[in-house]
Amino acid sequence: MAMNVSSGRASGRRSRRAPMSEINVTPFVDVMLVLLIIFMVTAPLLAVGVPIELPDSRANPVEQTPEQITISVDEDGVIYINNDAVSDADFPGALAAIDRNAGGDLPIIVFRGDRSLDYGRTMAVLGELNRAGFTSISLVTSGSVSPP
Repeated sequence: MAMNVSSGRASGRRSRRAPMSEINVTPFVDVMLVLLIIFMVTAPLLAVGVPIELPDSRANPVEQTPEQITISVDEDGVIYINNDAVSDADFPGALAAIDRNAGGDLPIIVFRGDRSLDYGRTMAVLGELNRAGFTSISLVTSGSVSPP
């Protein structure tokens, strides 16, 4: 009499595994942490990159909006529109070329002037902005904790 020795399976039947009902979230968490680190490293680089030593002020911070344009003047008097240097002669034309918002409104201008900049130079740039029709201008300073 011959015996059929099987390896734990019944002959003719396949064993079925139960479907896996758990989701492995470890790869998802790993990807999200990598993206978080990338955004944390690149976020400070998105600010305007003209190195300017701003004067101190106790004024409240201004809310930033995406439709604002940054005008910077460094210690040598060079004018920058966002990160692009503009000569004095080309400055009025560059202001005229700035896109208007929907409805013809002008964007908000954020003015950053170096601490050592001559007051006359600051007023010349602000006067040119006013002449171009920009009336909403925010002056940027670094915050100080003590009154002047």
